[in-house]
Amino acid sequence: MNEDAFNMALRKFLKQVGVTSQREIEQAVRDAIADGRLKGDETLPAKVVLTVGGIDLEHEIESDIALK
Repeated sequence: MNEDAFNMALRKFLKQVGVTSQREIEQAVRDAIADGRLKGDETLPAKVVLTVGGIDLEHEIESDIALK
């Protein structure tokens, strides 16, 4: 295994996950506030499930996202 290539590929993947996830969450929250489903002062439970094929990895991360 080429450690440098692996590290770069992993960083690229995680950057894409982070940027895309943030964009999607921000837009969904704005939409929910605009149509009245949220007031804007809630704390939202969030969960990510990471799976990687070929190594049978499944990892869950749970946290809260505070809007105020």
